[in-house]
Amino acid sequence: MEAEKGCLGADRRRDMLLLKKQTEDISSVYEIREKLGSGAFSEVVLAQERGSSHLVALKCIPKKALRGKEALVENEIAVLRRVSHPNIVALEDVHESPSHLYLAMELRVPAALRVTGGELFDRIMERGSYTEKDASHLVGQVLGAVSYLHSLGIVHRDLKPENLLYATPFEDSKIMVSDFGLSKIQTGNVLGTACGTPGYVAPELLEQKPYGKAVDVWALGVISYILLCGYPPFYDESDPELFSQILRASYEFDSPFWDDISESAKDFIRHLLERDPQKRFTCQQALQHLWISGDAAFDKDILGSVSEQIQKNFARTHWKRAFNATSFLRHIRKLGQSPESEEASGRRMARHSHPGLGSGQPPKW
Repeated sequence: MEAEKGCLGADRRRDMLLLKKQTEDISSVYEIREKLGSGAFSEVVLAQERGSSHLVALKCIPKKALRGKEALVENEIAVLRRVSHPNIVALEDVHESPSHLYLAMELRVPAALRVTGGELFDRIMERGSYTEKDASHLVGQVLGAVSYLHSLGIVHRDLKPENLLYATPFEDSKIMVSDFGLSKIQTGNVLGTACGTPGYVAPELLEQKPYGKAVDVWALGVISYILLCGYPPFYDESDPELFSQILRASYEFDSPFWDDISESAKDFIRHLLERDPQKRFTCQQALQHLWISGDAAFDKDILGSVSEQIQKNFARTHWKRAFNATSFLRHIRKLGQSPESEEASGRRMARHSHPGLGSGQPPKW
């Protein structure tokens, strides 16, 4: 079991502090254009670098909101400074003022557009058509990015649809993996802290067993399932015990929603949603599956069915979102999770919904 005393050691924290650029007022560095979105304790604005036409997505984090949560942001910075991949949101600079911490993220959008590409579900809803091949292409891009992270010893630990963003508004845009606040640079063979989002966490994490990169593969299995039918594999109105379903790996390919989906897609998902992490596919194995690497995915338009289910299942009321977060905390308490880690997990668990779905709201980092 990993003994996690914060996400970074003292030496790495000191190194990171040296990389921050100090400023009294961020407006001396960037001209703030407009708000792009907001998160749990930050907001993202479109900003133009003073003296140039260079645009960034500037994540603005009030220091008063960071108290007790410093490790999450420090961890995100440490991870992003290590990675460089076409399907991972890139960190360009870190600035610090007396009141705020600012993360300047690469904005891969022509300046004239002044928009970002949008969240995954929003874009599916806006499409004129959507096929199993489209889903396969999306999953393949994310798998490539996560495989790269795993090759560096990094486990994302919070993969979910709202952390997958399109780089541009164009139809051929790449998908980008974002939000590395819970990512872990794995120094040993296993991790131990419970974290993630209800519905996407793997069985071994819920059981408080040592875990590793396989938790990301499980989350990708959940995402793949949703992309093909529009609803999650581990939610049933008649069975609110979400986590018992996950622990049993209990899901179905329900008719009529899966009738037009290939057997190859179902086989792919079975390998990702494998109960035993030792038997679960690795990212490399998943990339070699014919549903990703071959021509096994169907090209029939499934937009109508998928978009209808997305609207039904990912625009839920606040009390259902709160139920899932509270349910997770109750589950972890039974397993003896420490209050400090539990609070951090609960804060992240409450962010599992899809705000602004279909409303045209900007993405959130």
